[in-house]
Amino acid sequence: MWPLFTEEWGSWRSLDLNLSSLPFTDPVTGLPTFHERLPSPLLLYGFSKEVVEYPGYWPSKVRVCGFWFPPKEWQFSCNDCAEISASVSSGSSNKQNELCSIHLSLQFFIEFPATELPIFIGLSSIGSMGFLRNPHAFLRVLGTALDISGSRFILFSAGYEPLEAAIDSYAKEASSRPEQTQRSNEGVSLFGGRLFCFSGSVPYNWLFPRCAAAIHHGGSGSTAAALLAGVPQVICPFMLDQFYWAERMYWLGVAPEPLKREHLVPDKDEDFYIKEAANMLVRALDYSQSSEVKSRALQISNKLSNEDGVSEAVHLINEELRSCR
Repeated sequence: MWPLFTEEWGSWRSLDLNLSSLPFTDPVTGLPTFHERLPSPLLLYGFSKEVVEYPGYWPSKVRVCGFWFPPKEWQFSCNDCAEISASVSSGSSNKQNELCSIHLSLQFFIEFPATELPIFIGLSSIGSMGFLRNPHAFLRVLGTALDISGSRFILFSAGYEPLEAAIDSYAKEASSRPEQTQRSNEGVSLFGGRLFCFSGSVPYNWLFPRCAAAIHHGGSGSTAAALLAGVPQVICPFMLDQFYWAERMYWLGVAPEPLKREHLVPDKDEDFYIKEAANMLVRALDYSQSSEVKSRALQISNKLSNEDGVSEAVHLINEELRSCR
């Protein structure tokens, strides 16, 4: 991967670290120095052997730990929610509500009706990276998919301002029809209360077990959280390793074939493209809700629940430090 970043990193390596601009080259002559390489250092991977193959021919210094999941309370955008979650997790509180009073509408949307779990939709930083060129068309796809499927969606806007502006615009358009939009402090409900747009952040390992499926971009963190939660996934990859994770989830049987970008975030806001995208999205969701996919997702979740990737990484690092003394 390093050639992709040499334009920005080369000067930093050279000026600040007094190294060569390119790895594995002499800083003076620029000639390759592969023959002078030191023994390989310990290399830790934060993924699970249950998900990614760990071939026997890998060097002995390469170790697979399991996924690295941070504590739930680290991932709340609201400090009050984090404190409540920590107290509930530790058993020091028996509160029924796990979110603060300001964010209770999110929890209410998730839990009622109890017979119909919502579907999560989140694209993380994909918008800020330039892939979500037409947020209004994206919302139209979700609205049309809701009409076809009768599902309920939770959309995380990830603080992407053009998407949040499109949500506000949609809300204003529907303001003449109060039944189509509902506002709360941290989010907006659209399409008759079946799409809840949330601008904050809550941990995926708190949210995903409360969802029927997770639609996301294929980032390693989102993928791992959905695997741990045991929920089916629908993945629309955009760049780099996202394509790997999308294909891998399909191969493992916890997701349909990866969506093409135009089947979730079309550039054109025209009826034909909106309907085509919505139909493809609903088809993928139908596949994800099959008994086979649900069962496979639970099987992998049960295996991951026995792993502690962070503790294993700490153990391996301590082991390496002791061997160096």
